[in-house]
Amino acid sequence: MKKNMKKLASISLAACMVAGALAACGGSSSTATTAAATTAAATEAATTAAAADTFIQALDESGIKYTADQQNASGEQSACQTIAEKFVNDGVDLIYTIATPATEAAAAATTDIPIVLAAVTDPEGSGLVQSNEKPGVNITGASDLTPVKEQIELLKKLLPDAKTVGILYCSAESNSEIQAQMARDACDAQGLAHDDYTVSSTNEIQTVVESMIGKVDAIYCPTDNTIAAGMATVAQVANDNKIPTICGEGGMVDNGGLATYGIDYTKLGYMAGKMAVEILTEGKNPADMPIQYESTEECELQVNEDTAKLLGIDTSVLK
Repeated sequence: MKKNMKKLASISLAACMVAGALAACGGSSSTATTAAATTAAATEAATTAAAADTFIQALDESGIKYTADQQNASGEQSACQTIAEKFVNDGVDLIYTIATPATEAAAAATTDIPIVLAAVTDPEGSGLVQSNEKPGVNITGASDLTPVKEQIELLKKLLPDAKTVGILYCSAESNSEIQAQMARDACDAQGLAHDDYTVSSTNEIQTVVESMIGKVDAIYCPTDNTIAAGMATVAQVANDNKIPTICGEGGMVDNGGLATYGIDYTKLGYMAGKMAVEILTEGKNPADMPIQYESTEECELQVNEDTAKLLGIDTSVLK
């Protein structure tokens, strides 16, 4: 390694049961800087890879010269912590995290090395920063706060006769509870009754979804790692019983959910990458950099037409 080249290390971590796989990174020419990236699956491998790839894209486009070391904790939180500690011991210059568990591991490992996060719904609510407007610590980044209000409006538009919504999420995920409260408020605004259905692991998903049969007209799932990991099970039970599911992000729709109006993780990763560039090349301090969000206009409508056909739902109302 040249003396003026610092190291960009990229950790691929896993949140809950979701395993993330990242594409290989390349280097680029120009000013030498460093970064280290810690990633945890936000909702599934595809979204993790998207947020990682576009983070690297932003670095490449900036002309930063770097090396990258990407590792996978395979869903083990202890491995996540070990990897984060290793990068701190290696003296990396920046840590990139995707999702709350990875960010928590990195935050526990260092209060000095800049950490740029992606796909953490509410960094302040999760106790990672002092405030989203002024983090006050070595952490900043791009939140994947989804447009919950618009997603419930989408539910109402697709399912005008729905009366009761089951809100399905993991009780152990703080970001999911934040979104669940937003969903409750949005349902109230739409005149929809709602009930919470929570799990503590993917092993409980089938039983909990089965308990909704005959009680709810639709299911709402936020961007929850545990539910995303078990979305195929959610969809199988729900669709077999003609219960449409509105999801927090696109990967869940791909796995059998009906529709979402949600975050584009490629844009999110790129946004985080641009913030990392500012830290590495301009000397910006994460403590003073507000958490960034995708605008509602940047969110994307996604519909699973096969699921819609199976459920007999007319999606032409969205056109």
